[in-house]
Amino acid sequence: MEESMKKALIKRAAGYIQKEISEEYIEQEGKMKLVKRKVVTKDIPPDLEALKIILSEKSDYSALSDEELESELENLKREISGAIN
Repeated sequence: MEESMKKALIKRAAGYIQKEISEEYIEQEGKMKLVKRKVVTKDIPPDLEALKIILSEKSDYSALSDEELESELENLKREISGAIN
């Protein structure tokens, strides 16, 4: 999987906050003048389907030892934490 796709999936799996900006302009004396600007902050919740895709890309977990599973869990936590920050 491409790195950019992996990062997007991790971000989606972790959830994120997104700002949307909408601006309204009018033409005044041949120039565009901003009359209204609205900033909306949206909380995008974690997506379990994205998490399933990430996990399906990993190796077969049934063959891992408890220590390897713990290590894999920590790696996933770091990836998700990095996507949030």
